[in-house]
Amino acid sequence: MSLVVRVALPVVLAALSACAHEPRHFNPPIPDTRASAPPGDFDFAGHAATAPHASADQVGLATWYGKEFAGKKTSSGERFDPRLMTAAHRKLPFGTWVEVRRPETGTAVRVRINDRGPWGDERKVIDLSRAAAERLGIVRDGVARVEIYVVRGP
Repeated sequence: MSLVVRVALPVVLAALSACAHEPRHFNPPIPDTRASAPPGDFDFAGHAATAPHASADQVGLATWYGKEFAGKKTSSGERFDPRLMTAAHRKLPFGTWVEVRRPETGTAVRVRINDRGPWGDERKVIDLSRAAAERLGIVRDGVARVEIYVVRGP
């Protein structure tokens, strides 16, 4: 190997590796929710159906991520499509269906878990696709308090 290649190759490789970075989730300002129940370790046994009086499997904040991740592989290996009703959760198995409810508005959506996250703030319990966030009405604010119920399907 020539001297030029031996000197230039490490410099080029270092420059290329410096350009690589992990994509970041949308991180909107988080409201103070200390009065609400903090998220923690929950038993996700699942409900056959969710009734208004049923206890939530998890309570916390929902955020969303959209077009900047479109087409990129999710943790499950499928390509992210912000138009689909999908979500990221730290622990639930891929393919699990959950109902996400906003208690203050009564709106709810059902999404399929296909990715991991949200990261960086333990109060965040789920990252929704843009389509799911639109139906819940959280696109503008970027974050909302939600209840999560594991369900059998869409």
